[in-house]
Amino acid sequence: MNIAVVGIGYVGLVSAACFAELGAVVYCVDVDRDKIEGLREGRIPIYEPGLEQLVRRGLEGGRLIFETDLARVLPEVEIAFCAVGTPARADGSADLSYVLEVAHSIGRHLERYCLVVTKSTVPVGTSRLVREAIEQGLKERGVSIKFDVASNPEFLKEGNAIDDFMKPDRVVVGVDSPRARELMTRLYKPMLLSNFRVLFMDIASAEMTKYAANAMLATRISFINEIALLCERVGADVGMVRMGIGTDTRIGSKFLYAGCGYGGSCFPKDVQALIHTAHSHGCQMRILEAVEQVNRAQKEVLFERFSRFYNGQVKGRHAAVWGLAFKPGTDDIREAPSLVLIDRLLEAGCTVSVYDPVAMPEARRVLGDRVSYARDIYESTLGADVLFHVTEWKEYRMPAWEVIQKAMRSPLLIDGRNVFDQAPEEAGIRKLSIGVAERDGL
Repeated sequence: MNIAVVGIGYVGLVSAACFAELGAVVYCVDVDRDKIEGLREGRIPIYEPGLEQLVRRGLEGGRLIFETDLARVLPEVEIAFCAVGTPARADGSADLSYVLEVAHSIGRHLERYCLVVTKSTVPVGTSRLVREAIEQGLKERGVSIKFDVASNPEFLKEGNAIDDFMKPDRVVVGVDSPRARELMTRLYKPMLLSNFRVLFMDIASAEMTKYAANAMLATRISFINEIALLCERVGADVGMVRMGIGTDTRIGSKFLYAGCGYGGSCFPKDVQALIHTAHSHGCQMRILEAVEQVNRAQKEVLFERFSRFYNGQVKGRHAAVWGLAFKPGTDDIREAPSLVLIDRLLEAGCTVSVYDPVAMPEARRVLGDRVSYARDIYESTLGADVLFHVTEWKEYRMPAWEVIQKAMRSPLLIDGRNVFDQAPEEAGIRKLSIGVAERDGL
């Protein structure tokens, strides 16, 4: 089967590479000529484990074809996926301009039947707008060509996207015609043979499923973070509480880790978009409005803990930050808790050194020379009054704490992900965690 993926960002490139791995011939279309030229040469513009090898195999096998001209590609494909970005507007709504631009372009260049599938995260009702944009493009040419629209939201986790695509919990497909369902069944046949669940539903339900899933996960994170703050007040340990409730099969343990808040390109944007969609339909999402407020406040916790420890006397102190990406396994720092922390530290007159095993180039682009960039975890702690653990990369798990204790001016660790046990304290480093009451002494 020949398909097109329009918009070769994170979702588009991962999806295209995985479809090619499953045997499809995939035309990858993007307006960024430099990106396309780089991909033709095997240069990957994003960090995702396993993606470079997948793209290389697709290129060598002739199943991945990178183009900038959608008009040249459309006659070759049966299905065209739209995977362009839907950034948040100032009011929290999803900006659909790129999606509708692609749809209108398809209408202006369509020569034969095509199934147009939205893979971008879009609010309920977008499929109608996509259909109208395609029809407008056809009308401008004075032609009538049959087409269908469908919704196939992605559920990829950055850092684990390849496995998520190839071994999914489920594949959600929204269709409104037998022909569209038949095409999507053919495309996902390898997954059907492997007994993965492909869930067909109406388009509106598919569009809503994506937002509802991310909103639920964000809610669980904010819930456990609120419980963590209460644990600190009453002398409980949120780690023990998590085990106590997570072993209940009705609840489960995933996304119940207390920490310094969620970030990334999905949860913050999607929660805001769902709230905006509800408001535009006369509904109020009271729980999600609270989720958003809790998460904003949680990103302030690390600096507040630091300031309280030093009784507000933090000006001139030096801070080390381990982890810049919003989660391990990616170089994505969008909406990352680390950025909020660094801003607060700099505003308070602190100096900051940072280290992240993957996200340093992206951090340099965003932070510039406002911070210093260490070559490893040990260099970052030289002369530090505090060490913040913000992103739970595995390489931070078992450092030589004795070396770090000697390198720091004041050995204080604030563990924003509750990863470390008693090893830092045994080495003479005061450790503060999230959801655990502070104790006097080491």
